[in-house]
Amino acid sequence: MVSSELILVALGDEQLQRLFQRAIASAGCKVALANDCAAIERVLYESIPDLIIVGENFAGSSGMELAGKILERFPTMPVLLFVEQVTPEYLKKALRVGISDVLSAPLRLDDIIQAIENSKRRANRLGDWTRREVRRTTASLEQRVNELQKFDLILNNIEDGVIILDEQSKVLLINPAARRTFGIWKEEAVQHRPIAEVISHPDLLDLINRGVADLFPHNEITFDDGRVLSAQFVSVPNVGVAITLQDITYLKQIDRLKTEFIHTVSHDLRSPLTAILGYVDLIQRVGPVNDHQKDFINRVQQSVQSITLLLNDLMELSRIEAGLDTQKEIVSLEEVVRSTLEALDVQIKNKNQTLSLKLPEELPRLRGNPIRLRQMLDNLVSNAVKYTPIGGKIELRVEIQDHEVILQIRDTGPGIPPADQPHIFEKFYRGSNVPRGVGGAGLGLAIVKSIVDSHGGRIWVDSVLGQGSTFTVVLPLARPDTVAA
Repeated sequence: MVSSELILVALGDEQLQRLFQRAIASAGCKVALANDCAAIERVLYESIPDLIIVGENFAGSSGMELAGKILERFPTMPVLLFVEQVTPEYLKKALRVGISDVLSAPLRLDDIIQAIENSKRRANRLGDWTRREVRRTTASLEQRVNELQKFDLILNNIEDGVIILDEQSKVLLINPAARRTFGIWKEEAVQHRPIAEVISHPDLLDLINRGVADLFPHNEITFDDGRVLSAQFVSVPNVGVAITLQDITYLKQIDRLKTEFIHTVSHDLRSPLTAILGYVDLIQRVGPVNDHQKDFINRVQQSVQSITLLLNDLMELSRIEAGLDTQKEIVSLEEVVRSTLEALDVQIKNKNQTLSLKLPEELPRLRGNPIRLRQMLDNLVSNAVKYTPIGGKIELRVEIQDHEVILQIRDTGPGIPPADQPHIFEKFYRGSNVPRGVGGAGLGLAIVKSIVDSHGGRIWVDSVLGQGSTFTVVLPLARPDTVAA
């Protein structure tokens, strides 16, 4: 030991203190004496000692408890405890508290000096370990800080908006892109405020209200100036939710241009196709034709009719996507359902299929385009009839939940492969396992989705190969004030 080391002695007994003082002086250390707890606090405040020696009963309090309180504040401080008599249980308890050593009577100077030396060596080893752990922890914290700074830099510079809310829908984070999107000033304090107080856009608030119960992963948020955002809602365990916003305005513009092009081409092709069909009909009137020629004429007529049907579907789709069917009225969904089933009744009977219909006793009305809603249901049910084998089962179920109507069309057809399901609503896409002889251009479901979207609804498919498919459509019900009007 070096002479600069300081040892605090708090025994409460003058004779013992003199004995320890001589032992410490012979070891070349300085001594600080304390007769009460206030004196101990004063020494600890003015200079941290290298070792503390505490008596079993000091100033009317337990030396064990006093040592424990000191170690709570200074975990690496070596503390010696002096007791009149020590037992194995007492020694175990002292070691659990963190006391370096326990001395007991009778005492010799050599015992005191040896205990002090041992405690110092253990303290030095503990100090070295603590310093290594502090350096390691500091390096780890510096790395985490660097990572957080990079994460913050990324969030501040990406073009996609990010909003993070806690479990009470209060704002934890809004990055600059999201602030610009919703017109929030950079200086405006938004943290820990309810999201409804910060952003009033109805599409976003509706997405948050639906929350994780919304089975549709992507939602569109539209603005009056023509901007369209794709919003994704993700639940974050032990945090809340995260909402990412991507600007898809340019994709919508491209899709609109494509739709206009298809509509123009389809419209321009109808006139020559009508002329071809008319001239083919005239061939048999201007002179006799043989059986081979009749067969060729029939094939031309069938081909022209198929192309005409395809063009009609394309024009219907482009008209819906262009938003030309804006006129809506109060519609009885039950009448639409029963009209569809009545129109397809012959096809269902011809294939000996069983159709079950489940409707609620009171079915509220929708606000929509009755022709388009009928077209949507016709396509879904006719698909179920077309792909369900002879003798199969079809189920049409309608339910009401939270101001929305849920339609489910379930069949026992071949099912849709998992790889095809994300693309099943795309134009001209047909499943890879479509049975041979089942016709179609791959536009039916694209038309259905466009109709559902135009009515503010959602649609998705659940399918298992070999067991069948279930198409689910969710549409908002008409508001009571609208129905009354």
